[in-house]
Amino acid sequence: MLADVVGQDHLLGADGLLSQMLRRNTLPSLILWGGPGCGKTTIARLLAREAKLRFEQISAVFSGVADLKKAFETASRFQQETGRGTLLFVDEIHRFNRAQQDGFLPYVERGTVILIGATTENPSFALNGALLSRCQVLVLNRLDDDGLDRLLQRAEAESGQSLPLTIEARAALRAMADGDGRYLLNLVEQVQALPEGTHLDTAGLATVVARRAALYDKDREEHYNLISALHKSLRGSDPDAGLYWFARMLEGGEDPRYIARRLTRFAAEDVGMADPSALPLAIAAWETYERLGSPEGELALAQLVVHLATAPKSNAVYRAYNQARKLARETGSLGPPHHIRNAPTRLMKDIGYGKGYEYDHDTADGFSGQNYFPDEMDRVALYQPTDRGRESEIRKNLDRQAAIRASRRP
Repeated sequence: MLADVVGQDHLLGADGLLSQMLRRNTLPSLILWGGPGCGKTTIARLLAREAKLRFEQISAVFSGVADLKKAFETASRFQQETGRGTLLFVDEIHRFNRAQQDGFLPYVERGTVILIGATTENPSFALNGALLSRCQVLVLNRLDDDGLDRLLQRAEAESGQSLPLTIEARAALRAMADGDGRYLLNLVEQVQALPEGTHLDTAGLATVVARRAALYDKDREEHYNLISALHKSLRGSDPDAGLYWFARMLEGGEDPRYIARRLTRFAAEDVGMADPSALPLAIAAWETYERLGSPEGELALAQLVVHLATAPKSNAVYRAYNQARKLARETGSLGPPHHIRNAPTRLMKDIGYGKGYEYDHDTADGFSGQNYFPDEMDRVALYQPTDRGRESEIRKNLDRQAAIRASRRP
């Protein structure tokens, strides 16, 4: 029964979305998005049973256009003969190309099939807009520890065999599954197949079963989720979270050079002039990794993570640069004022190039206060330093210079 599915109460609980749909007898086409082992296939089968629909399953990994055509023809014939609909479950639907996905549209629109697609990939990227507009996307959660424990107890009850594990080893077994219920049940079968009289603690368990590999694909959504988590943890000045996401990416097989590049960008964008040492330290950490390689060089990147997280933050240069680019596009080809133009020839001197230029080093404060913007535009204050870190001193100096500049105005 649907009520027996664990971990998806937001969909299958008394007030869950799917429960409400079934009560109203209005089951639309759906995309079930979730990680491996969270119950997508099981939910699709149970939905077909609850809605009294014929169930047919295909996999996008092994199926092509001919298989789809056959499935649609069978569903049409079944509907004509019995008046009942078909729930077509398509596993790994994101593996169909866009043309194949378009093939679903007329059959979904006519109600020939109720499409239930299962995907581990973000539907926004993996599925085309036309198909998404005709389906409702439901997000399935990875199983938490309570849900995994319920599966453990249910497996023991079904088999009539308790797991020969200590309390700590049971917890370790759940952790090894990493939120994947199917993987957990596979682990249970391995443990139950051990010779009679076996009793395992955590260390013993690790010798007979393997931890599930962490979900991470360097060219898919999880890659971007984790680098975003690292970036935002550093921006939020949390070195502990920063180190955690850094380690998660390394454990998932990420290239440390990619992380080094992103950390260097962070030093320029988010730390900036509040701590001018951050950028050279980023380059130094990157070069250290290149010289030492893994795993020794990764410590330098870890040091950089901590430095960036604990450094004062300012994106004033980043904002100023973006505003400067916008201003450059708006003002076109305005030339610099004559007094700061170079005059290598007599003609240039005769027409006023360099005339009136003041050499700042010769002034009393090392600051002349001259205008360096085009004569045709007003001065624009692009760089607005914060009062954090080194920028607090920079702000004081810029304020002093602004006062000198104002005193020169006619």
